[in-house]
Amino acid sequence: MDRGWVSGWGSGAECESERGPPPGPHGCLSSPQALPAHGVFHTEKPPKGRWFTPPFDPRFPNQNQTRNCYQNFLDYHRCVKKMNLRGKSTQPCEYYFRVFHSLCPISWVQRWTEQIQQGTFAGKI
Repeated sequence: MDRGWVSGWGSGAECESERGPPPGPHGCLSSPQALPAHGVFHTEKPPKGRWFTPPFDPRFPNQNQTRNCYQNFLDYHRCVKKMNLRGKSTQPCEYYFRVFHSLCPISWVQRWTEQIQQGTFAGKI
């Protein structure tokens, strides 16, 4: 099984275009600031560029990817929280952001984000 596309996921090679400029140092992203640093998504748009299907995660082998969606949403927020506490860039959290935005319905993400802002979110972040 050839998984060569996995290593190039988000690398920028997939967003090269004959008409547009080559991708920046962050692949298809314009900058690391394209990610929300404080977890508010209803006004933020995901990073630009072509996104592939997230790679297989052996923790979620079944067709139903609901738990995978939720876990990556939690992992993203945990990652951002830790990086902000350490005063570091949230760039490493981009993977989780891309995965949950690929797997989760927008309405779920909006509802969970509102719950986080209101302090009623059930997950442990």
